[in-house]
Amino acid sequence: MSNINQKIGRHRWTICALLFFATTVNYLDRQVLSLLQPLLSKEFGWSNSDYADIAAAFQFTYAIAVILAGRFIDRIGTKKGYAWSITLWSAGAAIHAFAIGIGEVVSPVLSLIGIILPVSVIGFMFGRVVLAIGEAGNFPAAVKTVGEWFPRKERSLATGVFNSGANIGAILAPLTVPWIAGHLGWQAAFLIVGCIGFIWLIFWLIYYESPEKMLSKGKITQAEYDYIHDEENNEKNAEPTIKKKESVSWFKLLTYKQTWSFFFGKFMTDGVWWFFLFWLPSYLKIQYDMEGTQIMLPLTVLYSMTMVGSICGGWFPAFFIKKGFEPYKARMTAMLVIALIPLVVLLAQPLGGISMWIPIILIGIGCSAHQAWSANIYTTVSDMFPNKAVASVTGIGTMAGGLSGVIVSKGAGALFDHYQVLGSIETGYTIVFSFCAVAYVIAWVIMKSLVPKFKPISNL
Repeated sequence: MSNINQKIGRHRWTICALLFFATTVNYLDRQVLSLLQPLLSKEFGWSNSDYADIAAAFQFTYAIAVILAGRFIDRIGTKKGYAWSITLWSAGAAIHAFAIGIGEVVSPVLSLIGIILPVSVIGFMFGRVVLAIGEAGNFPAAVKTVGEWFPRKERSLATGVFNSGANIGAILAPLTVPWIAGHLGWQAAFLIVGCIGFIWLIFWLIYYESPEKMLSKGKITQAEYDYIHDEENNEKNAEPTIKKKESVSWFKLLTYKQTWSFFFGKFMTDGVWWFFLFWLPSYLKIQYDMEGTQIMLPLTVLYSMTMVGSICGGWFPAFFIKKGFEPYKARMTAMLVIALIPLVVLLAQPLGGISMWIPIILIGIGCSAHQAWSANIYTTVSDMFPNKAVASVTGIGTMAGGLSGVIVSKGAGALFDHYQVLGSIETGYTIVFSFCAVAYVIAWVIMKSLVPKFKPISNL
């Protein structure tokens, strides 16, 4: 690190490290079910549609909760909001271990209103709902924290760094969950993984405060505080948290094209990530008869690739800025290049008969591009909106992504069951993979059409 950076200080990167580990835990918790899906489907006799119902319960709840989470965090502040969020999702992850007992209690109640589902499906849906409500707070809180602690020129990099925690979580999950389930049982996998979030919570409560409070306590230098609130980078976007908290109406936010640009960008692309996250273990089981510890290596390789995409995606716009591009033009140019990369997924099924590793590598490239895309699309919110609205706008867009996940998961489950009956489930995967390949180009065109030039919101 240069002498200049040493004088400025680097506590903001300690905060970024906390965001990274929280996001790691977030994705570790949500992936346990997908990794155990082949085992649980065999034990409880689930169809593809049954599993789709469980996955959709998480995604639909997440879609609704995330918009409320954004408003909740904007109101009570980042520190308390994040603490409540990880407490709830960690508890939600752990209670999956008691899904059968929960299902036996809830099933009779649901039958009274005409909802008839297998006890196991109901129990796991309940666990997913609690998990989703808690996890909904992660990204609104993390993006808001980046807006508070980083100048605009560093935000995409900081976002890329913390967002890479999703990939670490996705890597750690196949390395640990099948082993735990194989040696201690599937209930232990949910319990052990669910408790990790409570460890993170201790460090969050110790190390996080707003920049203003950290400065007043002498925990950061004046130079770092001034650097974070550099008017040249923030363009008056910084709002000291010691002021009375303000909130902005959702209806007001929905009047801006910038909000809708983020909404459609997330709606078109998040479903792709949800699909790969929740359905890849099932795909490996159906296509290549792999399950349990057999899927550890391919999934570890795939998600290791995505970590590179997340970090490089955060750096990519700076490449164009150095060439003289304006920041918004640089970001959108980078996102266009990134949007073209997932087209390689079109080859996953046609070439999948040669080797299992071909679709794994191609899907890994597509997922890596998603993480690069994600690092940039989240940063557009803190670029264009004042900090008091960042979590709310992030919640609106993430809600759109959650709804996309419901549609993709339910559609995929129905397609797979349909083509499985016909003896050609490969056709179902070909259809879904094709959508996953082209979604980013469509999203970029919509975003560019809505906001052709950079126009920050300054009148909220």
